[in-house]
Amino acid sequence: MDMNRLIFPDFGDTVTAFFTGKDPGADLQEICRIIGMKRENIYMPIQMHTDKIILVRSLSKPEIADAVVTQERGIVVGVQTADCVPVLLYTKPKGVIGAVHAGWRGTAEGILKKTIMMIADRFYVEGHDIMIAIGPSIKGCCYEVGGDVADAVGRSTGEGKYCRSKNGKYLIDLPVANKLQALSLGIPESNIWMSDECTFCRPERYYSYRFAKGPTGRQAGFIGII
Repeated sequence: MDMNRLIFPDFGDTVTAFFTGKDPGADLQEICRIIGMKRENIYMPIQMHTDKIILVRSLSKPEIADAVVTQERGIVVGVQTADCVPVLLYTKPKGVIGAVHAGWRGTAEGILKKTIMMIADRFYVEGHDIMIAIGPSIKGCCYEVGGDVADAVGRSTGEGKYCRSKNGKYLIDLPVANKLQALSLGIPESNIWMSDECTFCRPERYYSYRFAKGPTGRQAGFIGII
C-alpha cells in the first residue's frame, strides 16, 4: 500500500491518525483502500464554518458541525479542508478522539478551545493527557485578511506572533493561532505536532481555495481507534 501519500503524526501505535494531500484528497474510497478500512466506519460532519461540536456514539447520518468527538472504537472521524486548519485530538488514558475544522470563523469562535474543553469536562481529562496534531493549511506567509478578520481572531486568541500587518492588510497564521489557543488551556507544547506546509505555497500537493480563487477540491484529516 502506498502510505507515503498520507502524513502520519505520531500518536502512538494504538490510534490511526493521518492527513491527506491532493492525492488522494478526500476520496473516501481510495483512502479506505490505502488504509484498509471500511467506508461505513467513517463519520464526517456537514461542515458550515460553525462552532458546533458533535459527540458521536454510533455511526449515523451526518449532521452540521465542524468538530467531531467520540470514544467509540471502530469509528473513524474526519474533516475536509482546502486552506482551513484540520486538527486531530487524542487522549490516551480515556481513548477519546476528535477532529476539528477551523477556518478563520471557527478560529474566531474558538472551536478548538471548545472541543478541548468538551473533552476535558465530559471525559474528566487533564490538559497534559490531550495530544494534538495540526495539519497542512494556509499559513501567515500567504493568508492576507482585513482588519475585521484579524480583530475577530485576536479576540479569541489574544496576543501572539500569529498576526502581522502589511500594506494596510493583515497576515494571519491560523495554525499558530489555534496552537496558541490550545496552549492557553494547559496543553503542553510537547503534546502538539504541527505541519510546516502551507497549502497556498504547495498547490501541486494540496488544494487551496485561495490559490484556485474559487471552488476547488478538498484534502482531509482522519483519526480513529480501530
